[in-house]
Amino acid sequence: MSGPVTLRRVTARSAHPYSRLTPDRVIGSVEAIGAIGDGRLLALNSYENRVYQVGVEDAEPLVVKFYRPDRWSTAAILEEHEFAAELAAAEIPVVAPLAHDRQTLFDTGGFRYAIYPRRGGRWPELATREDRVRMGRFLGRIHLIGAQRAFRHRGILDWRTLGRDSARYLVHNDWIPAHISEAYVSLTTDLLTGIERRFAELADIALLRLHGDCHPGNVLWTDGPHFVDLDDCLTGPAVQDLWMLLSGAQEETAAQLNDYVDGYTEFADFDWRGVRLIESLRSLRQINYAAWLARRWDDPAFPRAFPWFEEPRYWERHVLDLREQLAALAES
Repeated sequence: MSGPVTLRRVTARSAHPYSRLTPDRVIGSVEAIGAIGDGRLLALNSYENRVYQVGVEDAEPLVVKFYRPDRWSTAAILEEHEFAAELAAAEIPVVAPLAHDRQTLFDTGGFRYAIYPRRGGRWPELATREDRVRMGRFLGRIHLIGAQRAFRHRGILDWRTLGRDSARYLVHNDWIPAHISEAYVSLTTDLLTGIERRFAELADIALLRLHGDCHPGNVLWTDGPHFVDLDDCLTGPAVQDLWMLLSGAQEETAAQLNDYVDGYTEFADFDWRGVRLIESLRSLRQINYAAWLARRWDDPAFPRAFPWFEEPRYWERHVLDLREQLAALAES
């Protein structure tokens, strides 16, 4: 695919708030709770927030997470912390924030932050039935607790927010190259029509508190999983925490899902109707991911990390992916 590209409007960028997050401020955030920093500082792989490993004298390093300004309300962050603590209290391996003077959320220079113990591990391969069943057991336990009460301040998984609003943002802010703009609008319109229909068909499916972003990058594996980063915890259907663990051809993912559910149902009921949402959820994630990058483009970390995002070939590939999703949605 080729053709002329509509240049996106470019405005002068003011300094991003994270530019004020200096090494001294990061180290000082740990010392504010009584630890003594040893000067070692390591930026960890995070873009939505800023996360650092900070060395501490005569102790294990700590991990400090600085929340993106203006993204979450304080009440929503505290509800994330409460959910993590609730899971940890049930001996589920979730990395929960540390408390100091009975508080888990702190402030420095206008930045809200939380401090976590460091946990090692690698991405889980989940290549064996044994590992998948084991992962399913933990997800079942998480959802068993998640179903016991409701979030009051966290979001609800909504196709309108993830899909319709994201697509509109990209179009209205001139992110879609002109030569594929018509195709993008047509595809997203058809996709969202199908997604709306699928969600309407399953309007009575149970909703519960979820991890929300349970992909392998948010699981550290040693002799088992440690679940990290509940930053996107929300209310939604149980399948949201399972589908991102699936990979491969349809026959492979079907077998994998059976393994996860075999473990899951040792602790919680699983509504198999939710499987019909998987292709809808995958489509929403693809649309929303592109909009997430666009909305964060004023953060200097994003152009450095994702330079391909402004290239026409990214958007051409994106349209092809959405076309594949439209076919998959019809087949699901």
